Amino acid sequence: MSTPILICDDSGFARRQMARSIPDSWDVEVSFAEHGQDALTQIREGKGDVLFLDLNMPVMDGYETMEIIRKEDLPCLVIVVSGDVQEKARERMLALGAIDFIRKPIDNAKLMHILTSYGIYSGDSLATGRASQNNTEKASATAKSEAVVTEEEKLDAYREMVNVAMGRAGEDLAKLLGEFIDLPIPNVNLIESNELSMAVADINRSDRVSAVSKGFVSEGISGEALVIFNDTKSQNIVELLKYAPSASSENLELEALMDVSNILIGACLNGLSEQLAVAFSHTHPVLLGQHQGLSTLLSDNVHQWGKVMAVEIGYAIKAKDISFDLLLLFPGDAMNQIYARLMNTDRERQ
Repeated sequence: MSTPILICDDSGFARRQMARSIPDSWDVEVSFAEHGQDALTQIREGKGDVLFLDLNMPVMDGYETMEIIRKEDLPCLVIVVSGDVQEKARERMLALGAIDFIRKPIDNAKLMHILTSYGIYSGDSLATGRASQNNTEKASATAKSEAVVTEEEKLDAYREMVNVAMGRAGEDLAKLLGEFIDLPIPNVNLIESNELSMAVADINRSDRVSAVSKGFVSEGISGEALVIFNDTKSQNIVELLKYAPSASSENLELEALMDVSNILIGACLNGLSEQLAVAFSHTHPVLLGQHQGLSTLLSDNVHQWGKVMAVEIGYAIKAKDISFDLLLLFPGDAMNQIYARLMNTDRERQ
């Protein structure tokens, strides 16, 4: 009898990745959900004996979903598959009853180890019909990735790529600050460069902010990263970093901005490098401004790009009332190169 498998993720790209990672010889029936509320409905219908669950989703996230599964004692085994790899995220989900935790992108060997360790999949019970179906699904997914795709499908793939990189940065920042970092769903848009100032203004409505910028470049892909801080919360970051006392509070704030920016940008770009199989060269971080309006923070270089892929990630440490935004900017003509590399590395993992 086939095992009902449910893959819950708001990204179609991520759902296809997960489906392709399922062993061919595992006799399963695969269903999909775009958020936790949808997943709960399908579990109650008997479609999720095993649930692969993302954490950061709209409507209902993975934490809320897991709490309801536990409260209602729903009959399913939950394996978390997430870009958020903070230790506290792992601990929280395991405490709620998840059996294990896999970081994105999927490590097939890790997945196989979990499935066999918990007796979910024996690895030797070949179901010919299911294997044929699974191979067909994989071929279809591969054909989909190689076919002409819509702009929205590309943006979904970029969003998932950034989601993974964002999780790496959140993990490093959590280790530095000793606090849980709330991670959002990345906001990815393709806009005209002359619309960028308005887009940036929507990120942080404070009249006075500080920002640190870092450029990056590799084979055919370049961009600029900005970390934007609300000035009213800078002192909270200084306190978390536990710097030695200094006569100048402004110097401490500047040091804190630089340290947090280096961690965020460096870890996020490393996450992108891993998924795109490129090595980014970084420029030195530059303080674009302290206590200034947002309109002064964008470089002339960005304004000359024409179309811009703008990625906004709003990090928060709710326990300390701290929030700041990471903005990744890519020239629009780099999008096809990014997508092609992302598809190549994705196929190589299968």
